[in-house]
Amino acid sequence: MKGTVKFFDDVKNYGFIEPDGDEKDHFVHRSNLKNVYTLEEGDRVEFESKLEEKGFQAFEVKKIEEE
Repeated sequence: MKGTVKFFDDVKNYGFIEPDGDEKDHFVHRSNLKNVYTLEEGDRVEFESKLEEKGFQAFEVKKIEEE
């Protein structure tokens, strides 16, 4: 799925992604980033979604360049 980064905290190593459509925000931890070290607010990303005990979590997160 695709979405936009709402925020990412480099000190705490986590943030949230707002998925396209009606999905709920997804938690993302730095350990789930692919080929990047950090994310910035507004970055477009592609990711896998999984419903965990505390809510949706994003895995295999990678930045995408959209035209």
